[in-house]
Amino acid sequence: MNIPVIEKKTRFAIAIVLAIGAILLALILSTGKSASSPGGEEPAGHSEKAGHDDGEHHDKPSTAKHDDDKEHGDKEHHAPAYKAGPHGGKLFTKGEFGAEVLLAEEGGDPRHRLWFFEKGKQISPSTVTVTEELSRPLGGVEKITFKVDKDSQLSAQPIAEPHIFSAKIVVRRGSDVLQIELESEEGKIEISDAQLKTAGVQVATAAPASISSAFQLSGEIRFNEDRTAHVVPRMAGVVESVKANIGQVVRKGDLLAVIASSEVSELRSEFLSAQRRQELAQVTYVREKKLWQEKISAEQDYLQAQQVMREAEIATRNARQKLLAIGASASSTSGALNRFELRAPFDGAIVEKHIALGESVKEDANVFKISDLSSVWADVSVPAKDLGVVRVGEKAVVKATSLAQSATGTVTYVGTLLGEQTRTAKATVTLANPNNAWRPGLFVNVELTADKRDVAVSVLSDAIQAVADKPTVFAKIEGGFIAVPVTLGRSDGKYTEIVSGLKAGTQYAAQGSFVLKAEQGKGSAEHAH
Repeated sequence: MNIPVIEKKTRFAIAIVLAIGAILLALILSTGKSASSPGGEEPAGHSEKAGHDDGEHHDKPSTAKHDDDKEHGDKEHHAPAYKAGPHGGKLFTKGEFGAEVLLAEEGGDPRHRLWFFEKGKQISPSTVTVTEELSRPLGGVEKITFKVDKDSQLSAQPIAEPHIFSAKIVVRRGSDVLQIELESEEGKIEISDAQLKTAGVQVATAAPASISSAFQLSGEIRFNEDRTAHVVPRMAGVVESVKANIGQVVRKGDLLAVIASSEVSELRSEFLSAQRRQELAQVTYVREKKLWQEKISAEQDYLQAQQVMREAEIATRNARQKLLAIGASASSTSGALNRFELRAPFDGAIVEKHIALGESVKEDANVFKISDLSSVWADVSVPAKDLGVVRVGEKAVVKATSLAQSATGTVTYVGTLLGEQTRTAKATVTLANPNNAWRPGLFVNVELTADKRDVAVSVLSDAIQAVADKPTVFAKIEGGFIAVPVTLGRSDGKYTEIVSGLKAGTQYAAQGSFVLKAEQGKGSAEHAH
């Protein structure tokens, strides 16, 4: 087999081709190696590693296919990227200059703290100036200043909860300027519209309102003393029968009890005698008048008979008035002169009974207490400072402390004297009691209105929740809600004034806010700075 012999010129050409290929391969490898800088950082402070190696791209989940043109159209992507700093914060760099930012809770107040670096080494904070603008989702913008604190700079103002904000921090050192953008959604309660509907959360808008300033006083339901009577016999005697029982509803004139009294017997006898004398005097007067007119008898006899008749009439009226004064009739229905009937003075209920069959009672004994329960009194104690706003004729809302009921009444009395011990005055609120729901002895709270005033921002009182012992309203933002601490003003029970923390036009959870509070509580267990 003959092997062809390669000519010298051919071998030389092959060697040249191989050498050129080796040089090109070396250039390609050199170019690929220099495309990434040490530590995974790119020039001009842009770190693709910070954006991609951790599986996230600026708080967005990474995808298998990365559209470079679309993602790099985001301006935030070209702000200095960060990696973990030595103090646990976020380290931002631009060239050889860097700053680490940490939201630290020190002394109970969250604040931004910054450390500064050059060529990887920490430098003095006194050579750096820092400014910050913090924008809230509800429209507020806060100017944050910084001061040197040990080896760092600390924000002079605390970063108030909730920590949902966009912050722009500008760090200057000589000609070096580092612009940092921070986004925080810590504390955001994410909930969809479908979940809101299922949970019964209803949204309303904070708006101006006219609110009556109300204050509350404690009190007690009592009988209406204007419609309460203590029934007494007015004459001593012995109880023969008792017709009424405690709790019984009676009408005016109903028989309550029958008492046998010797004094009543004497009064009736006196009346009957006077009545009989009047009848005889009347007959004598008529006879003497006729004789005088016929000129049979003298006028003196006629005038004397007339005087005796007038005296008999006076004696009869006097005896009758004595019986009426004790509530007894001129004659007994049973024919016995000593029987005396006790009757109800008006419509009402018997609330007390102190009488029994066969008992001997005195003329001033309280044998029955009757009260008309169709209206009752709420007696309250008014401090001296509130006497100027509690006026007769004012409306008041009475609420039972142990029952879910309320009613509107009218102030009918305000005392002029203060108690020596309590230094309070007594006031009375009269309210209707058609169903006897307000029972004497029931403790109540009485709400009175001081004055009415227009307020700039108000919310429904049911929307206010206590979070960390602070009044809080859950404001609606894009994608959910945030808990906003507020300062409360006056309230009329339905609406409450918001002095600070919320602006008019802000949407908030008006009903079902307790659901959002529960959701926030779940997130608080994982809360950490």
